[in-house]
Amino acid sequence: MPSTTVIYHNPRCSTSRKTLELLRDNGIEPTIVEYLKTPPSRSEIATLIADAGIDVRTAVRKRESLYTDLNLAEAGDDELLDAMAANPILIERPFVVTPKGTRLARPIDAVHDIL
Repeated sequence: MPSTTVIYHNPRCSTSRKTLELLRDNGIEPTIVEYLKTPPSRSEIATLIADAGIDVRTAVRKRESLYTDLNLAEAGDDELLDAMAANPILIERPFVVTPKGTRLARPIDAVHDIL
């Protein structure tokens, strides 16, 4: 039976690895979506953001050079969602979805609310 908990994971990201470890330490073996290999659709990204209760700009990795290259500092929500869908490296990570809700694990402690 697949896990009802999902982590949108980037194994190269220390925060993402620590969040996965936190889930496992709490007895949860999540479904792991390596979102750079299997990116969520634009609507899935929008749903994750809405369900996490954050705004679109919070879900964008501003430290990525692509953020600057695409001139996203002044972009609106639709442009940001389009950019994240086209370039999943721009999606902040990790998102965690459990039966209790969705959180962007920044800080990691935010995940405790949904365990």
